Amino acid sequence: MAPAVRERPLIIAGPCAAESFELMDAVASHLCRLAAELGFDYIFKASFDKANRTSASSIRGRGLDTTLKWFGDLKSRYGVRILTDIHETHQIPAVAQVCDVLQIPAFLCRQTDLVVGAAQTGRMVNIKKGQFMAPAAMASIVNKARTAAQEAGSGGEILLTERGVSFGYGNLIVDMRALPIMAKTKAPIILDITHSTQLPAAGGEGGEVSGAQRQFAPVLARAATATGYLSGYFLEVHTDPPRAISDKDAQLNLHQSELLLRQLIPLWQHSRSLATIDQHFT
Repeated sequence: MAPAVRERPLIIAGPCAAESFELMDAVASHLCRLAAELGFDYIFKASFDKANRTSASSIRGRGLDTTLKWFGDLKSRYGVRILTDIHETHQIPAVAQVCDVLQIPAFLCRQTDLVVGAAQTGRMVNIKKGQFMAPAAMASIVNKARTAAQEAGSGGEILLTERGVSFGYGNLIVDMRALPIMAKTKAPIILDITHSTQLPAAGGEGGEVSGAQRQFAPVLARAATATGYLSGYFLEVHTDPPRAISDKDAQLNLHQSELLLRQLIPLWQHSRSLATIDQHFT
């Protein structure tokens, strides 16, 4: 079964949290320029609320109202599409008025009301595969979203994002077999490059902060690209990752993101037809 691969790669990228408009503007400007030069479809991302922080004392973001205003300003300035996470159903109407893509966080991918509510808006919905989910089990979640969209008369596209599976208590593993399995849903498959490097609760017993192994981001991205099943990539980009309020060990700086995208886009173009051989091995 041929994967639903696009004509141009889809890049979802931006800072983990909407810390300030200046940060968001700097990242959006950089990536919009790269999109025009390298020929990829770009969606800016940032979270208005980091609702699943490891520590109760961690900074969560600038909130819904302020961030939606910033999103509107970015759209006016760059004409860029916007993605953000939703965590509760009451957030959906306000977010859908401004944002082009609603994202279901990995830990919430089985929350029926959230998935259905997002799909009913007619917006594109990006569902992140939970770290606890088998790849094949995501088919029922995609069907749930598609059914809700059809019943609402909306035509929003459903994306599936791979971000690794829990391995023991403090590690994530990206199993490349997950990509062709999830591609059977005919949903475009996205690789979350930076979250896939996370080391959850890296502080050990009672750890207050998740760590990451950013050095493996290029390796994972290249390996996943070679499968031929990807429609695009998700990556978190910050002007100064060590000073970020979240995912400081996983986020890429502007230079790193550019180096990686300059390598990945040609590889992606070359890999688009590679998966067609797989039907001969079933």
